[in-house]
Amino acid sequence: MKIALINEFSQASKNAIVLEQLKSVVEPMGHTVFNTGMQYVNNPQDLPTDYSEENPRLTYMNISVQAALLLNSKAVDFVVTGCGTGQGALMACNMFPGVNCGYCIEPTDAYLFLQINDGNALSIPYAKGFGWGAELNIKTIFEKAFGSPKGQGYPQDRKESQNRNVRILAEVKRQVGKPVLEALSSIDPELLKGSLTKKFQECFFANCQDEEYLNFVKEVLAK
Repeated sequence: MKIALINEFSQASKNAIVLEQLKSVVEPMGHTVFNTGMQYVNNPQDLPTDYSEENPRLTYMNISVQAALLLNSKAVDFVVTGCGTGQGALMACNMFPGVNCGYCIEPTDAYLFLQINDGNALSIPYAKGFGWGAELNIKTIFEKAFGSPKGQGYPQDRKESQNRNVRILAEVKRQVGKPVLEALSSIDPELLKGSLTKKFQECFFANCQDEEYLNFVKEVLAK
């Protein structure tokens, strides 16, 4: 499995903690992690202005663009994201077909969401409630999220109906929304292009499995 970690700018200082815990859990399972933003490199007091072309400021709207492109092109199989409360990243990601993002505060959230809703993204709060033992909570979240096959149902005797509802939700999202590339073509060009960080590009171009998405991203970057 290929997993993208995408932090919102206000929580960039938590990126190293989350990345360390994520890798410690999933790499022994054979999964690969791509840290597509935001990496934090300098002192905490520099956070509001410490951005550059190499590490641009990413809001939860930028996160949703990355998630939509990475998941729908099959460049990655799963996205771990979040912001201060986790709510903004959750709402933004769930706008797009092909992205099924759950809200995760503690390990049972991760387990139940993955078993019942068979999602492909988690949004975690990295400010609200992120205190003593936060790294332990994050690690256990990842253990429950990736430690067993998803979509098995909970309780297991409800697997059939739960999986059917997952398919219905995915189809309804496709029917009520624009196709992903059409939707992305209609948003603010600066927002769109600004979402395509160098780390995103490294992950996307190395792993994209859809030529239409590949050409779309190339065209955006060429403008």
